[in-house]
Amino acid sequence: MKIMRSVGISFIMILLSAPLIRGQDLSKYRGFSLGMSLVELSNQVHLKPLQTNLIQKRPSVIQELTWWPRESSGSSLQADTVWQVFFTFYNRELYRILVTYDRDATKGLTADDLIRAISAQYGTATKPDVQISFPTNELYRSTEKVIARWEDSQYSINLFRATSLNSFGLVMFSKRMDAQAEAAMAESVKLEEQEDAQKEIDRQKKETDNLEGARQKNRKTFRP
Repeated sequence: MKIMRSVGISFIMILLSAPLIRGQDLSKYRGFSLGMSLVELSNQVHLKPLQTNLIQKRPSVIQELTWWPRESSGSSLQADTVWQVFFTFYNRELYRILVTYDRDATKGLTADDLIRAISAQYGTATKPDVQISFPTNELYRSTEKVIARWEDSQYSINLFRATSLNSFGLVMFSKRMDAQAEAAMAESVKLEEQEDAQKEIDRQKKETDNLEGARQKNRKTFRP
């Protein structure tokens, strides 16, 4: 019985220490947390929610807030490392963080150097042969190759090199909300296409009606 109890205690200790073995919470980046509200984050970076870029307003609201840490006093980010951050919100809830590192701050560093530094925060990385997309941001190419990834069932953190900017970047997101936002953006495109088609039908009908009206009028007044 003592042996079984000792084994049980050891097993519980392993389970309790598992989060420490895996690394820190993958939902957090420095002082920011995926899931925080637009108002909370705006207050934290000293910007107004009105400064967000509206990506789409239906069927769901998607907004993006751009922040340059070097221009912010009392920054919770290391200004000598980060050049720019894009915070993307799904129905005013933060679901995606896109960090671009300063080129001078990473000059001479290899991908392995960055992986080692980030792994100290988030645990062991994998190197999947996949691409990461940037559906809301035109500053980057549509996709970039993932250099390393840290993930669990809920969150994904991806290191990449921005080809157009020649700098390293990190994008992290909530898997659940990212899927919802992607579906909403696809639905938005479909709605826009339907509206454009209807507008073209209405335009053609108006043109036909105007032409017929002119025809009827001119039939009455035309003299050869």
